[in-house]
Amino acid sequence: MADFLTEVRCTWLACVVTILKGRQVPMVRKSSITLEESKAALEEFKEEVLVPMQPPPGLSVEDQLDIYRKMVTIRVFDTRVKELWKQNFIYGLAHSYVGAEAVAVGACATLREGDYITSTHRGHGHTIAMGGDLKKMMAELMGKYDGYCRGKGGSMHIAAVDEGMLGATGIVGSGMPIAVGAGLTAKVLKKEFVTVCFHGDGGTNQGIWHESINLSSTWGLPVIFLCENNQWAISFPYSQAAKNPRVADRAIGYGIPGVTVDGFNPFAVYQAVKEAADRARNGEGPTLIEAKFYRYIGHFVADDEQYRDSATSEPWEELDPVRRMADYLVESGTASQERVDAVYEEARTAVEEAIEYAKEAPEPSPDTLYEGLYSPEFLQSRGEDL
Repeated sequence: MADFLTEVRCTWLACVVTILKGRQVPMVRKSSITLEESKAALEEFKEEVLVPMQPPPGLSVEDQLDIYRKMVTIRVFDTRVKELWKQNFIYGLAHSYVGAEAVAVGACATLREGDYITSTHRGHGHTIAMGGDLKKMMAELMGKYDGYCRGKGGSMHIAAVDEGMLGATGIVGSGMPIAVGAGLTAKVLKKEFVTVCFHGDGGTNQGIWHESINLSSTWGLPVIFLCENNQWAISFPYSQAAKNPRVADRAIGYGIPGVTVDGFNPFAVYQAVKEAADRARNGEGPTLIEAKFYRYIGHFVADDEQYRDSATSEPWEELDPVRRMADYLVESGTASQERVDAVYEEARTAVEEAIEYAKEAPEPSPDTLYEGLYSPEFLQSRGEDL
């Protein structure tokens, strides 16, 4: 059988080579951008997407400080995760949410108790934004039994259902149908909860992306599809992966609203998600939101970014969302510099306490290997127990 499959593959490859022989077919496009192109993209972003830091009506000073607190907690948490990974405290891969804090925190700040989110391989920020327990998170990343998934999920598969976080996933686009299922549940059971489906620009060219949004729009499900467009699909610029790189434009094909927002601005994301959530709760169906920003760090903790010149990312760092939020709080008189600094120290202390907790937490014992494979209800129906 193996020999047969090898022969088939070789025959297929020979056919492709024969068809393309003598033709100038661009099999692979360039996978980087120049500094000039990056600067031009930044100027276009400033003209078309960037908006001033202006809190929506109803957000109190404490609400705004809480947004900053969660943003800086994500920044400190994922900065330390990279360091811990290098020190072999964290196994497998880990993907940092640094630079995207405004998206998760702005979106989740609008949600009510009982609402849900689905996540991606970059799920630490989403979990923290939903109020996740830092100690359980860090224990999970270190593979400890006290983690959210008893150490079995690790960085890319955290699920915190009690906090409304239905799960992160390492498969691109695979959170889409889960969000659709949650939306269908809300509609069938006549519940008012909404589900925010976080996904990246790399997932927008997956078939499941189309299927999920099409089905949700057809059935009028209360789902908010929030594309975190950081403009890089791992090592490939999104502008080279889609003829029209404006993700929100695709909404018209599904008959739903599509909006592009400043992904460096938590207030802009908050307002867009709030409007989408109001529509969804009123039975008006899903919305596609494109939160546009720029990933100016590596794709994952060990990414040396050989596919791009670091100079092309530097211009975007002026829009750092954490620094931008801190500057707003002080310059607007919403909080003093001392208060802002204190919030940062509180976050740093909380993360360090979580690290120490995780280091001392117990490893899973062998007899817990099969825990979580089946629901308690299923086992009870069979008269079994684990």
